[in-house]
Amino acid sequence: VQLQAYGGGLVQAGDSLRLTCADSGRTGAQYATGWFRQAPGEERSFVATIDYSGGLTRYADSVKGRFTISRDAAKNTVYLQMNDLKPEDTAVYFCAAAWTLSIATSRRQYDIWGQGTQVTVSS
Repeated sequence: VQLQAYGGGLVQAGDSLRLTCADSGRTGAQYATGWFRQAPGEERSFVATIDYSGGLTRYADSVKGRFTISRDAAKNTVYLQMNDLKPEDTAVYFCAAAWTLSIATSRRQYDIWGQGTQVTVSS
């Protein structure tokens, strides 16, 4: 599993962005994928997770109803669609893989991390 996150950028409040987490490693690997974010001076925090099948998802309360996580198994890719972005969503966003057949919401459950992608939301 080799994860690469991209799709960040500078947007205005209310805009949308879609982040992509692409796995360039072996296809068919069964793991949960999570998105986390880290703002300057803060700890990395959970945003969303999806299981290997794409059938189970969970979100942080702060993004529920605005963000959607999805998986395209054929492309070995997970997306994070972010709508109605707010300045408090500004952070570096990371995707990660956890070797579980369910979902995972804790950083400690994740074994493999991709590099981050910067999301900046101006007011």
